[in-house]
Amino acid sequence: MESYILDWAGLLLRWLHVITAIAWIGSSFYFVFLDSSLTPPVDDDLKKQGVSGELWAVHGGGFYHPVKFNVSPPKMPDNLHWFYWESYSTWLSGFA
Repeated sequence: MESYILDWAGLLLRWLHVITAIAWIGSSFYFVFLDSSLTPPVDDDLKKQGVSGELWAVHGGGFYHPVKFNVSPPKMPDNLHWFYWESYSTWLSGFA
């Protein structure tokens, strides 16, 4: 019975590794797309803020306007999202 549990645990761990790797690769592809699709800003206010590129997009009925700064913005937002859990989860599940 114990060998069955270990087999199922190994299978679930492998699937966790595959799913987290897909998430990591997907977010990497998104940022590659984002960097290659950015256009120089038209708005003078964005240029003054140090924005080097912008993109307008629509997804699921919502409009998105991501901008890319040359260096860090003058004021960092309080709610800053870091894309690191995809890579950490892939590495940890692969190591396990």
